Amino acid sequence: MDRVKAAYVRDVFEERGRQTLDSKEYKTWYQQNESWLVPYAKWLGGQDEAELIYYIQYQLHVQLLAAANYARSKGIILKGDVPIGVNRDSVETATHPELFNLDCSTGAPPDAFSLNGQNWGFPTYNWHEEQPGRKKRHQVSLPDWFQQRMKWMEQYFDAFRIDHVLGFFRIWEIPQDAVFGIMGHFSPAMPFAVNEIEYFGLPFRRDLFTRPFINDRVLERLFGVHAQYVRDNFLVPLAYGLYGLREEYNTQRKVQARFEGRNDENSLWIRDGLYRLISDVLFVEDPRQPEMYHPRIGGWQEPVYEALTAEEKDAYMRLYNNFFYQRHNFFWGQNAVHRLKATVCQTQMLCCAEDLGMLPDCVSHVLDHLRILTLEIQSMPKQNGFEFSHLDGNPYRSVATFSTHDMPPLRLWWEESPERTQRYYATMLQKQGRAPEHLPAHLAEEIIARHLYCPSMLCLLSLQDWLAMDSELRSKHVREERINVPSDSYNRWKYRMHITIEELLQANKYNNKVKTMITRSKR
Repeated sequence: MDRVKAAYVRDVFEERGRQTLDSKEYKTWYQQNESWLVPYAKWLGGQDEAELIYYIQYQLHVQLLAAANYARSKGIILKGDVPIGVNRDSVETATHPELFNLDCSTGAPPDAFSLNGQNWGFPTYNWHEEQPGRKKRHQVSLPDWFQQRMKWMEQYFDAFRIDHVLGFFRIWEIPQDAVFGIMGHFSPAMPFAVNEIEYFGLPFRRDLFTRPFINDRVLERLFGVHAQYVRDNFLVPLAYGLYGLREEYNTQRKVQARFEGRNDENSLWIRDGLYRLISDVLFVEDPRQPEMYHPRIGGWQEPVYEALTAEEKDAYMRLYNNFFYQRHNFFWGQNAVHRLKATVCQTQMLCCAEDLGMLPDCVSHVLDHLRILTLEIQSMPKQNGFEFSHLDGNPYRSVATFSTHDMPPLRLWWEESPERTQRYYATMLQKQGRAPEHLPAHLAEEIIARHLYCPSMLCLLSLQDWLAMDSELRSKHVREERINVPSDSYNRWKYRMHITIEELLQANKYNNKVKTMITRSKR
C-alpha cells in the first residue's frame, strides 16, 4: 500500500508539482519553514528528492490546516500530541545530536503490566546543557527546540497532550547494552555515594552488589536440566562457589545476538535465564558519575538479596524506600517546573498531561501549579491501596477517560480479568450478583454516562468505547479494538474503524442517544 501511494504522489508531483512550487503561497510557506524543511529533505531523500519532499510536506500542511479550520468553524477543536521522545535514526538526532543522549534509551520501570520494564528504544534528552547558570555551548537549546515544535502545532491544534509528562520530572534511562527496562535508572537523580549506603547500615561490597550474583543454587533454579550446559558455555568459575559471565555474554544485547533466530523452547529458556542472571544485582552504577550508585529497582526480589544477612536486608530496604519514595520529591518537582515552563508551557494551547505510572508525590502539585490538566483513569487510581478510583473525586482540572491507546478498550478490559471485573461490577457499578462475561451495551452506556457526569473539565472517550453502547454498531471482534501494547516493541498499530463514516452518520438512533447524553451532562 505504501508503495502504491508513493507512486501516486510522485505522478501527481510530476504532473502539477511545478505549478505549486512556483506559487506565491508555497514560497511564503517555504521561507517560514526552511530551517527544518531543508535538513529534513536532505536526511530523508538527498538533494535529488528535495523538491518532491517539500511538495509533500506543503500538501500535508495545507490539508491539515484546512481540516483544523473547518473543525474550528463548527465549534470543534483538535487535540495534538507531544511524544516524549524521537526516533534514534531521525532528522532531529542527525541535525542536533547534542540535544540527545544517544548512548542510552528511554523506557519505563517494571510494573504489574511489564515485569521486566519497557525499553522504548529512543534516546533521552540531554538536559545537562539546560542547568540554571550553565552557559550554553550550542546554538539551539532544548527549550528552543521544544518551543519551535509548539509554535508549529499551534497552527492546527488548540489543545495538546504531553506524552509521559513524568519524563519532564525524571526519565527512566536504560543502558544501550540492555534489552529490557529493568536495568535502568531515573535521570536526573541523586545516586548514593558509598558512604551514604553504609550510613544506612549496609557495608558496601562492589563486586557482590553490582555484578550478577551466580551460584549453583541460582543456576539450578533458573535453568534446571540446562544448568550444566550454561556452566560450560556461558560462565567462568570464581572463588567461593560463585560464577561470572564470560565477556562475550555479559550484557543482554550480547545474549540477544547469540540467540538470534533460535526460537526452540530450550534456546528461549536458556536465553531468558541469562537475561535474568545479568539483572541479578542490587545496585547500578551511574553512567556519568563514577562510584555513585542507584538501587536497582526491584533488587529485593533477586537472589542476591537472599544472600544478605537479616540486618543487611533491613538496611537495604531502608535505603531503597528512601531512594524511590522520599529522596527525590523536592528535587524532581523543582526540575519539572523549570523544564515545563521553559518548553511546553510557552504556548496558547491547552496543556493536558499523561501522568500515569510510578508517580512521585510532587507531580500533582506541579501540574496544578502550572495549570496543566491531569489524566484520570478509573482503573488506574493515583491513590495507593485502591484498585479503582471514584469518578466523583476527579479534580476539575483533568481529563477523564476509561482507556487510552496504550490500554485495552472498555469491552476488552471487561473480559481480560473476570475477578477484577466482578469487583468493579460490585463496588463501582454497585450491582448485585455475577457480572456478565461479556459487557452488554446497557452497562457500557452506564459506564460512559458516569464518566460524562464526573467533575473533570474534559471527558475524552475512544471511538471503541462510544460504540460499545450499541450492540449493532460495535465490532464483532473485541480483540481487534486494541490499538497498542506498549510493552511489545514489535506491536503494530493495526486498529481500523470497522464501519464507514457514512454508516455511522446514518445511525440516527445511536447518534440521538449520544447527543442526549452529552447535552444532559452539559459536556
